[in-house]
Amino acid sequence: MDPHSTHSQFNQRAPKSGPYMPSMRYVDSNPKISLENYAKRPSSKSPRPDSRAADTISLLIQRPIATNSRVKQDEQFKKDMYIAFINKALQGKLDGQCKDFDDLVDQFNPRKAIESATSSSQLRLWILALSHVLSRLERRHSLLVEAIVNLPWTTMDATFVKTYTDFVGMLLSARPEYLSLVLGKLTQGLTYQSGLQALNANGPEGSESPLTRRVIYDRLHYLLGHLLSLIPTLPQTLQPLLARNFPHKRQPQAAQVTYIRNLLRVTEYCSELSDRILALIIDRTLQIDVEIQVELEELEEESGLGNVDVFEFDPFDTVVGQEGDEDSDEDSDEASDTASDFSSDDSNDGGDDDPDLPANAQHIQDMVNKLDSILKVVFDHFNRLHSATEVTVSRRSDSLLSPPTSPRPSSPISAEAGRAVRDAQFHTLLAIFDRTIIRTFKSRYTQFLIFWYSSLDVEFSDLFQGLLVEKALLGQNVPAVTRAAAASYIASFVSRAQFVDRDATRRVVGVLCTYLKSHLDSFDSVIRAGEEPPSMAHHSLFYAIVQAVFLIFCFRWRDLEEEFDESEEYQTGKKWINELNIIQRVITSPLNPLKVCSPNVVMQFSRVAQATDFAYCYSILEANKRSEYNLSAGSIPILPQVANEGFLQTELHTFFPFDPYKLPRSSSYIQGVYRDWASVAIDEEEEDDDAAEEDDGLSDDHTSAASGIVLSSTIPDVGLTSTGRLGIPGHSRSSSNADSLGESFGGMSISPQPQSIVMAS
Repeated sequence: MDPHSTHSQFNQRAPKSGPYMPSMRYVDSNPKISLENYAKRPSSKSPRPDSRAADTISLLIQRPIATNSRVKQDEQFKKDMYIAFINKALQGKLDGQCKDFDDLVDQFNPRKAIESATSSSQLRLWILALSHVLSRLERRHSLLVEAIVNLPWTTMDATFVKTYTDFVGMLLSARPEYLSLVLGKLTQGLTYQSGLQALNANGPEGSESPLTRRVIYDRLHYLLGHLLSLIPTLPQTLQPLLARNFPHKRQPQAAQVTYIRNLLRVTEYCSELSDRILALIIDRTLQIDVEIQVELEELEEESGLGNVDVFEFDPFDTVVGQEGDEDSDEDSDEASDTASDFSSDDSNDGGDDDPDLPANAQHIQDMVNKLDSILKVVFDHFNRLHSATEVTVSRRSDSLLSPPTSPRPSSPISAEAGRAVRDAQFHTLLAIFDRTIIRTFKSRYTQFLIFWYSSLDVEFSDLFQGLLVEKALLGQNVPAVTRAAAASYIASFVSRAQFVDRDATRRVVGVLCTYLKSHLDSFDSVIRAGEEPPSMAHHSLFYAIVQAVFLIFCFRWRDLEEEFDESEEYQTGKKWINELNIIQRVITSPLNPLKVCSPNVVMQFSRVAQATDFAYCYSILEANKRSEYNLSAGSIPILPQVANEGFLQTELHTFFPFDPYKLPRSSSYIQGVYRDWASVAIDEEEEDDDAAEEDDGLSDDHTSAASGIVLSSTIPDVGLTSTGRLGIPGHSRSSSNADSLGESFGGMSISPQPQSIVMAS
């Protein structure tokens, strides 16, 4: 066969084993035939018009393939060199010669990488080479591992991120002792400030631009999810690290919201930590909630707390590198807040004799904004994860490694699966309420999380009411303060929740009235036996239950009515459920609840009870008023009070858990399921006549007054506290104060100021 023939075996190219020699570059005349050449190839019988032109075209087509092959060869050659150097450096470190090891560590120093113009591709080669010697990374090589972990890998290109993610997974599989180090850096990366630190590092060249915080957090979550799939016991190590990196309550609003959003996203792919993460978030939210309540009570009435801007930019969508001014301002605020923690607590306002009220008001407004934003994030998470139409599921895919062009997709799931998720989440929230929220006094807004969640399903509402009733009435081993708080919760919940229907209201009131009857029977038996009656502390739960029934009656009296039978149509007035018959006995009992319960609730109940022809209480109120001045015969008796028990009962009387929700951002979740006082208040056309009859105070002349309740359209001259509560004078109840009581149910709170007659639990 002709050696110059195109079909000669000598024209077959041998596999390359090394770089091209210059003299052999154009030896290959006709490599593998492409489809284009095959389509234009002439028949073997026809002569070739221009063989030199065909060879030139073949060389042009061949050249990119040879270039890619040479690149791969070069990478393999470099990787072999890197592996040899790494082995030498690691062994030298063990032998006490640290120069090569220090040079190796410096390769992963971000600052030196920038100075030496180190590209991400070169760092990727170092990572690939290190992945072949993972078993040799002992504890004495921890400096190298720390340098790799501290690398700003989230700001680099997607190829490096993929390589880095695989490397960390292999590292922890081979060397579990580095798990805490890696997880500590990951959890720190979920904070707001970690993004700034990554920006300051500026990363090697090749970083993607523009780069948002969302992309950085997506990559961190992808790596964390990858590690969870490799290490089943990882949640035990992860949970305390997540709690440790939770921002302090004094840190800026963006820091709080960013970290909580990242924590809630962790729950989507790490169900083992869902309960503890949600409990952690609620616990920190309560700390802010309680502080706001306490500080508001310490301030005078301030009108400078204006409305906040509801429309704000999402910190996750901000482009890194374009937020320097905002972050510097927040850093300065954080520094000032931190300084105040050390100064104000110890020196008690320092050297200022008169505190700066505008500054305090601004601080409280900042705390309110933080609480509002946190609750908005949690509400959004619940609504997105457990909505009726679709549920957002966590997808671990390679798309997280590149900047997303659209929000994470949400995929619908079956009704059964969605129900199971909602049930599990509700029971988790119910358990958190039982061990945390109900034991936290003076929280104003955090408890609305379970209020809203109970509206998702009738069964949830029944379970929540059952827990409260059981804890209040059947919890023999439960502290008295918790039982009284449960009574306040059940009263406020049934009164304010629109989703609590007529039957549920009647069941709750029936159970509470049954307890009152049982308690009165026991008390009467003690009196008949001639024994000394116990102190008021023994009856603390009784007074809490009475107050609960009073409050529910004011809001839900229409649902407590019964229909008349045909034989009873001639009767006048209203017919009530049988269980309410005990209330008349409660009001006239020697325990005298009208004097011990919250004056605001007592006054409003008296007006509604008279307007509905249910009961008349003004004669007892007048007797109680006279007893404040004259303790002689004729006054209503009241039980002795223990000296140290006044504070606790005062606090319980001022606690109404579901007072109107006033946070602007998150209020949209509550408005549709919340019952305002204006929707249930009784209107009276003869307002002026009734107000004139009360000018002389409460007296027996009220028996001739027309039945009805008078609500003032304006708030009269009543002392309003900074929380919006009504300060009822202890020794007078003028007509102005009486008229304002109905309106107070629709205000910030119906909670009165502490009164002189209190009772311990």
